[in-house]
Amino acid sequence: MQIIVTIPAYNEERTIGKVVDSIHQAMKSSKYTYKILVVDDGSKDNTAGEAKRHNAMVYSHPKNYGLAETFNTEIKKALGLKADVIVHIDADLQYLPKEIPKLLEEINNGYDLVLGSRFKGKIESMPFIKRLGNKAFSRVISKVTGMKITDAQTGFRAFTREVAENIDIISNHTYTQEQIIKAVNQKFRIKEVPVYFAKRNDRSRLISSPFGYAIRAWINLIRLYRDYEPLKFFGVFGSFIFGIGFLIGLYLLYLHLTSGIVGHFALIMLDILILSIGLQIIIFGFLADMLRKD
Repeated sequence: MQIIVTIPAYNEERTIGKVVDSIHQAMKSSKYTYKILVVDDGSKDNTAGEAKRHNAMVYSHPKNYGLAETFNTEIKKALGLKADVIVHIDADLQYLPKEIPKLLEEINNGYDLVLGSRFKGKIESMPFIKRLGNKAFSRVISKVTGMKITDAQTGFRAFTREVAENIDIISNHTYTQEQIIKAVNQKFRIKEVPVYFAKRNDRSRLISSPFGYAIRAWINLIRLYRDYEPLKFFGVFGSFIFGIGFLIGLYLLYLHLTSGIVGHFALIMLDILILSIGLQIIIFGFLADMLRKD
């Protein structure tokens, strides 16, 4: 079985060599044939040079495209290398390469996508806002898929060639969750295994501020519901607007039964408009849900 271990890296020259060495050490003591591929996402430091110096293959983006595009590049290049299984691990030493065989063992047991769950394992350190965001994402993914997922954001996962070939990642924001959702929809077998998550010794390249992370997290949660649960998303939104129109209608009915509604023509027209918008949004939710299932 050909294993391609892929590492997305952006300005990680201080840790990439240690990560690559640790992967070599873990894989050489296993029974697998493997290669290590570092996808350098337009780093401004010597990330690519350090990775090559430690015997990893390197593909470099001409500029920084972000994690989602880097993930797609990893998959494309790994398939080109005839991967039977792709292992995705981060470049910052927070996930332990020595636990890669733990994920591969479950692939051997017949699973198609194996997720390294930090929340099932041990978390040495994680900012409160990030922990809260990760749990919120996982709860949403669990509801969308109907499958209990404890760590939908994990950057440590292994998946088969079939998963890589059949699941297209189109999101620029939620690629980790998109792969899980589409894997469930395509009836691939998924399992989580507990992994260790170490404290990062320097500042994260991905989270410039907790406030900014929180804003992006909520935007992505909304996108998830919009894209994968359109009936719930548009249904709730449309029902809220329709409810406002209904309350205005009750007020107008009260006026009609008591003092009359002469002189409230503008309010009546506004109420009709609000009710129409709410109803149209609800109908749009039904149509979007039908198209998604098709």
